[in-house]
Amino acid sequence: MVSDPRLLARDVLMADSVASKLSAVDALAAIAEAGYDIDVAYQGVDVILPGRPYKPQLVPPKALPKRSLLQNEGRAALLHAIAHIEFNAIDLACDAVQRFPNMPNGFYADWIRVATDEARHFRLLQERLAAVGFSYGDFAAHDGLWEMALRTRHDCLARMALVPRLLEARGLDVTPGMIAKLTQVGDAESVRILEIILHEEVSHVAIGTHWFNYCCRERVCDPESTFLDLLRDVGRGPLRGPYNDNARQLAGFTPAEMLGITALANDAI
Repeated sequence: MVSDPRLLARDVLMADSVASKLSAVDALAAIAEAGYDIDVAYQGVDVILPGRPYKPQLVPPKALPKRSLLQNEGRAALLHAIAHIEFNAIDLACDAVQRFPNMPNGFYADWIRVATDEARHFRLLQERLAAVGFSYGDFAAHDGLWEMALRTRHDCLARMALVPRLLEARGLDVTPGMIAKLTQVGDAESVRILEIILHEEVSHVAIGTHWFNYCCRERVCDPESTFLDLLRDVGRGPLRGPYNDNARQLAGFTPAEMLGITALANDAI
């Protein structure tokens, strides 16, 4: 039986069905909790495409139709989109664990915990989808998260900056608006789930901030200017406001970073 958490994280990444991926996450969490040694020198695998279920169909973001939350199908489509993000976030966390060698043990422990949280979030959304008559895979989705994983696969510093601190931080910004809209249409159970996710995602982005700052210290570079330099090439989409300033502050964003993000979003620098 494989007991090294980094090898088990690779197994999660390559699992190609919903059931097998969730089962692999459970095995990873159990091994991590048991305190098995981590082989930090393991070089990992350059995974280009993780294991995935047959559905959902992946399409460009602009090909996804807009639906009204006044209709059950529209609410289900929103829940499905969030479930897809959480499902991909399992892969992103496990890829960080298996890919980047020679980091402190805490790095691997943190991202294993994130993977476990993301799997729990996915299960909550999966159950909610079933309650309203749908399942994961019933709607099309896009592949933006994994595209950024590929872009940053050779650099842990860039990965920490552009996945948790850019794309996942965007979730901190947009989730309160989704909660407000679902509240307006009386979907209290979906609101409850999104509130859990929002609260826990703050800590996930904070983990990204912590390890981004660690990588910057190791390379003797300034975190604020390095972060903004990395953002210059990503385009305005992920940078747009409004911003959840309180959640971003809790997740470790500095005032200078927020000023820089706003300026970049407005094409001012």
